[in-house]
Amino acid sequence: EVTGAAVGFAGPQGLIDKVDLLIVDNDVATMRNAATGANKTDYHVKNVNPGRDFPLSGDKVVLADIRNVVEGDLSPTESGYPLRLRTAIEIGHVFKLGTKYSSAMQATFLTKEGKPQPLIMGCYGIGVNRIIAAAIEAHHDANGIVWPMSIAPFHVLVLALDPRDEQVLRTAVEIHDQLEAAGLDVLLDDRDERAGFKFKDADLIGIPLRVIVGKKSLNEGAVEFSHRKDDVKQRFAPTEVVEHVRRLYTQEMEELMRAPLLPATNGD
Repeated sequence: EVTGAAVGFAGPQGLIDKVDLLIVDNDVATMRNAATGANKTDYHVKNVNPGRDFPLSGDKVVLADIRNVVEGDLSPTESGYPLRLRTAIEIGHVFKLGTKYSSAMQATFLTKEGKPQPLIMGCYGIGVNRIIAAAIEAHHDANGIVWPMSIAPFHVLVLALDPRDEQVLRTAVEIHDQLEAAGLDVLLDDRDERAGFKFKDADLIGIPLRVIVGKKSLNEGAVEFSHRKDDVKQRFAPTEVVEHVRRLYTQEMEELMRAPLLPATNGD
């Protein structure tokens, strides 16, 4: 408005006598031989230097960081809450395409005056691979992945510690089959490997729920159950563990469905 030039053609030179206040960003103050608008539509000026072509000090000049948002800045929305910065992971994009493609495709709508106008288009993209990477970044510990139940590749891991033992393998397979029949996705680890090796892989892969079938516990009439996120071990009879796992799975999925997408916190 002060220059009378169209948007994109304003520059700082010559403005100090026309305005009550000139606010200069810290980054602008360090620029040398810059190109700016010439305060005239369709014209630019090159080799503009702060201090020579416009002032950096004086009663009408404020030098500040106005380019980057910092903690405590007021929200540009109507709320006016102070902003709080949070770390986030980008998993998608939203683009405003304007009328570039709708004009080319003659995709129009009729205004209330009956005049055709091109649609204003937008698009979005969500990266499936990014969602997985972001989930792992947000849900892991020193030992590996800790999958959220909602996107875990399997809900339950059944470990047969010694698959060469007929009773161990039979019990593990029965638990696996019963859990699958209950609608859960179940992985059976019946590899002929050392127990420590299997436990390490289990932590690394990060399947949420774990049932451990071993010869020693079976001799005592039990199998072990643990949750990947806390690894607290519990013992159940083989006939009871399936119902416990099914109930825990249902409970966690219901909690996820009830949880808000974002916490309702003023200023975020």
